[in-house]
Amino acid sequence: MPSTEPPSVPPANVLPKVAAVRVADGERLRSVHLPGITLTVRSRRPAREGLPPALYVHGLGGSSLNWSALMPLLDDVVHSEALDLPGFGDSPPPDDGGYSITSHARAVVHHLDASGRGPVHLFGNSLGGAVVTRVAAVRPDLVRTLTLVSPALPEIRVQRSAVPTGLLALPGVVPLFNRLTREWTAEQRVRGVTALCYGDPGRVTPEGLRNAVEEMERRLRLPYFWDAMARSTRGLVNAYTVGGQYGLWRQAERVLAPTLLVYGGRDQLVGHRMAQRAARAFRDSRLLTLPDAGHVAMMEYPEAVATAFRELLADTAETAAPSDTVGTADTVGTGKPAGGERTDGAVDGEPANQTSGG
Repeated sequence: MPSTEPPSVPPANVLPKVAAVRVADGERLRSVHLPGITLTVRSRRPAREGLPPALYVHGLGGSSLNWSALMPLLDDVVHSEALDLPGFGDSPPPDDGGYSITSHARAVVHHLDASGRGPVHLFGNSLGGAVVTRVAAVRPDLVRTLTLVSPALPEIRVQRSAVPTGLLALPGVVPLFNRLTREWTAEQRVRGVTALCYGDPGRVTPEGLRNAVEEMERRLRLPYFWDAMARSTRGLVNAYTVGGQYGLWRQAERVLAPTLLVYGGRDQLVGHRMAQRAARAFRDSRLLTLPDAGHVAMMEYPEAVATAFRELLADTAETAAPSDTVGTADTVGTGKPAGGERTDGAVDGEPANQTSGG
């Protein structure tokens, strides 16, 4: 669904200097330059060589930092990388201003194709859950397993607490919100986000709060921050309205990879009632429900998520050859797109240069 708004992408040479992104112990950051996008990738050294690769994709307004609590718990079973989607974290905006689900999925596919790391254990939270669902549906050769934490899949009855976030998609709402909240401090903004995303905001440590405030201060100095938020929200809302073979639920049914679904009982953004529908839609799925968790279980209860993922590995016989884990051997290692995907990066029949901006 194209946007009539021109993309708001400041030239790289006029972006302001901002504070460095935080890097946790054992992590490193690097920039990956791909056609039309530059991605910041956060990685950890695995406990030993030869472990299978994993890739983590964050949600709306998040970054690769959202996975820093979970990744070290899996160092002995996977080689972890988490990326900042275009316009988020430390990744600059995409050249074409495209923030649709398809555009974000294309960025993930381009990264995996360019790095040659596929097939990977693919993780996604919220918006990232919708993105990686599309990736798994159209490129099964890139995915060993799929882990979805509160995936943002279409809901007919959206929770009332999720409505304000969805309103960011409407033209003019972001400038209005900025005017109404211009006196808010970074800490006030962080506490508001925490109250919305955590089942129990009290689980955030003082150090975690300080780090989040510093990151919020950094992001608010980026001239494209709110544009990326608004356009990605619009992209998600637009994806909810798409039916037929391109609908996210239809694509969930096409996923071949063994799938772990994680839902929080106190999630204010993705209804817990969607857990059973998701379990029916993904053909080879396992469901973990955490009654006290909110929207970001991998940050609130990383040990529980790590344990469930280890069980997924055990259940799916991780020692099997990659061709056994992705469904069809003829798509493994050949670079052959699945599900009708075009080799120029189009996903599900959408034009490769689609710039819906959401």
